[in-house]
Amino acid sequence: MLRDLHTDLEIYEFLPHVYLTLGPARGVVAPASPFPARAALRRAMAAAEAASSLRRVGGSRRDAMFPAWGIPAAVLVTFASIYFLPSPIDPEPFIFEKPPPALVGSLQVNKKLQNGQRIFTGQLKGPESFTVDDEGNIYTGTVDGKLWMISGDQLHFLTQMGQDMPECGTPDYEPICGRPHGVRMDQDGVDGLPFKFLNGLEISKKNLIYFTDSSSKWERRHHKYEVIETNHLGRLLAYDPVTRTGRTVLSGLYMANGIALSPDEDYILIAETSICRIIRYWLSGANAGKKEVFMDNLPGYPDNIRLSSTGLYRVGISTPRFPSFFSPFLDALGPYPFLKRFIAKVTPLSFYSIFLHKHGLFLEINNKGDIVASFHDPDGSVTWAVSDVFEHDGKMYVGNTELPFLVVLR
Repeated sequence: MLRDLHTDLEIYEFLPHVYLTLGPARGVVAPASPFPARAALRRAMAAAEAASSLRRVGGSRRDAMFPAWGIPAAVLVTFASIYFLPSPIDPEPFIFEKPPPALVGSLQVNKKLQNGQRIFTGQLKGPESFTVDDEGNIYTGTVDGKLWMISGDQLHFLTQMGQDMPECGTPDYEPICGRPHGVRMDQDGVDGLPFKFLNGLEISKKNLIYFTDSSSKWERRHHKYEVIETNHLGRLLAYDPVTRTGRTVLSGLYMANGIALSPDEDYILIAETSICRIIRYWLSGANAGKKEVFMDNLPGYPDNIRLSSTGLYRVGISTPRFPSFFSPFLDALGPYPFLKRFIAKVTPLSFYSIFLHKHGLFLEINNKGDIVASFHDPDGSVTWAVSDVFEHDGKMYVGNTELPFLVVLR
């Protein structure tokens, strides 16, 4: 059975008993978010340059045309106008109660991940998550909306989730090209709340499909806004393919992302990416219906969670959060919504990637929430932005969200 392929809005039966999810492909590109603040800033810079030119004219004419206080006043007016412009985000304050954990013991920096090998370079762009069929074929979806099958050392293209265009793989074209990344049923959503950012997926032994909706506000292409806002609009949902009904299992989650059922399926783990935490929700037993913190203060932002053959959970870390002289940027920014609003007004989404630390990392965690091992690529020479660690046939397939290759670790 095909499982754990992530996309966005309808469940498709791609092969007999194989469930596949498809990203939104509506035929119309959603317009990019308007940023009037940036236009205002450009106008102010032009005005300041013009003022500087005038000041160089010299003499009384210069003083008459542009007084000395003109430039500071122009800057002040510009920042005031930016302040009163609407922000694309409506953030909430969030305080990380502890600094990032020290990189000692099981978190000691190593080069284990550098033993991996890149494969299908230039062919797979952002192979984020994986699954395998009964014949050992591995399936993955990529950021350009394509579904692939890996059979031995051969890569086979299966289908395009939406339209196949040269622009596929860029954020603005996800609504047209699709993005294998989550689950979806229909446009009505569950319990009256439409889907926006469907993500993690697990199928139980009873054939119940558990999946997450990371946000009821932002789509995947705007996930950086979701992280900055630190809102709690995520959900854990369940779908019964027999009755074709869905229900909300848990709501109020912080960017609900990867999930993993326990070996006995008495609980499920859920990554809350934006606050670097994993929670546990009990599905059965004496604690049924109870939510608790499984692991807090992670050394990075968790993505997918996988149960390994050894009984440990492997957690991909999309972006590290390490201790340093200064607090990590989002830790420091967390308590100040007004700063978040201002930064979102003047900074393009693509600009945030400049600050990402290219340090590859995934963790192995036991059933008590303790980190027992970590795999590092400290300079990102092999990979970084780890999304998933999928074990098959003695190998670990290390996924990512946007890099143009797949890494295999033996």
